[in-house]
Amino acid sequence: MSTVKEQKMEKLETKREMYHLIINGERVESVSGETFTTYNPATGEPVAEVAKGTKEDAERAIQAARQAFDYGKWRHFPVNKRARILNKIASIMRSRFNELVELEILDTGKALTAAQGQVMQAIEDFEFYASAIVGHRGTVNNMPGAFHNFTEKEPVGVCAQIIPWNYPLMMAAWKIAPAIAAGCSVVVKPASLTPLTCIVLAEICHEAGVPEGVVNVVTGSGSEVGNYLVEHPFVDKVAFTGSTPVGKNIMEKASKTLKRVTLELGGKSPNIIFEDADIDAAVNGSLFGIFYNTGQSCEARSRLYVHESVYDQFMEKFVEKTKKLKLGNPFEQDTHVGAIISREQLEVVDGYVKSAIEEGATIVTGGKEAKVEGFENGFWYEPTIIADVNHQMKVVKEEIFGPVVVVMKFNDEKEVIKLANDSKYGLGSAIWTKDHARAIRVAKQIQAGIVMINSPFSAFPGTPFGGYKQSGFGRELCIETLDLYTETKSILSYYGSRPLNPFGV
Repeated sequence: MSTVKEQKMEKLETKREMYHLIINGERVESVSGETFTTYNPATGEPVAEVAKGTKEDAERAIQAARQAFDYGKWRHFPVNKRARILNKIASIMRSRFNELVELEILDTGKALTAAQGQVMQAIEDFEFYASAIVGHRGTVNNMPGAFHNFTEKEPVGVCAQIIPWNYPLMMAAWKIAPAIAAGCSVVVKPASLTPLTCIVLAEICHEAGVPEGVVNVVTGSGSEVGNYLVEHPFVDKVAFTGSTPVGKNIMEKASKTLKRVTLELGGKSPNIIFEDADIDAAVNGSLFGIFYNTGQSCEARSRLYVHESVYDQFMEKFVEKTKKLKLGNPFEQDTHVGAIISREQLEVVDGYVKSAIEEGATIVTGGKEAKVEGFENGFWYEPTIIADVNHQMKVVKEEIFGPVVVVMKFNDEKEVIKLANDSKYGLGSAIWTKDHARAIRVAKQIQAGIVMINSPFSAFPGTPFGGYKQSGFGRELCIETLDLYTETKSILSYYGSRPLNPFGV
């Protein structure tokens, strides 16, 4: 076994042929000795071999995290020392920015500009929590008489963190940064399709000075490794980003040991274009809102509602620009839309589009698998716009997770609010209007955790990210996230001169 902390940075190449589990600060093979291959979705070609974790490996990682938390020094570091190490993590990531971007593209097939933005936000997440933890403190509360009460924030313990495949590095940063800032230890399970940058991030954490056992990474299937982490009695908290059905299953399993749970789940986010909107801005924002990251975003604005008076004007421009989007080499700056993550997911997307056709919808543009010159063996789907739909259709009700948007007309504000809220999901939403009073009025009535007004961007470090209804609960990416990784201890003392004798005996 090779110790990550002791190796020099130049020996920790970001891109390599073999990636190991990270347990107790060491690169280790799986107990089984098995590996699996990751593939580049843009080409269908192998990227690397990865150690295939098992329940036995998860047990090793949990024990390492438990030991580090119960008997280690990380949770006892002054917050300013933990903050310095988080900033060091960010600094190392910045120095290896291009390497991380390259690896993220190879692992996911996403476009260069998307990968660059996501790696940058991952860096900024560590910088944000380095600052936030310094000001995260308890309170002193007013008490009657000679009593004094104050509260302290203590780390919750060992956290299992399950990462999705659509934003591998950024989602890992969203979870690891606040957890270790708070003083917790973590066992991270990356998605099997995209584990590479998460493994490298754990190595960088140790490189920066995070003690052994605080950040562990175990690959493997969700059904084996994921479930083992969720059910283990030594795990105090679970944070999961992924589909709503899996989230429900995790919640049920975690309830047996009353773990704290944070769930960031599916979405079917509405995008509302009012009659007074800046049409060009709304078109550009709507284009980004659905086709960014190839539509593989939980808060993708996949339900588009356009006021009937501007519908034709909007659609003409929206369709024209959609047809101009470039699918191609993910490493080229002018590529807009990258690959679908896998053949299986591509078939899921295509299945939804075919169901729309069967139910009477109209494919305005796209609607089929794309063939990209030079990338014929990759997984590509044309940016797709579907019209003539209603709320009984699968493409309107269910999350597709691909570059597909459904478009509907509306007549007035009351109607569109009702349509927007007619979903089991409640993650993101967007409003386009020049009327600020209307924007705020509608925003307050939308049943979603995130409302974007005249903006396609849903999150920056410091803005709460999370959903209503079956989009989950808990907020990430903000100061309040630290509360999800801490317990509040109330300490009450008496300083009066007369001894207390409540029973009077």
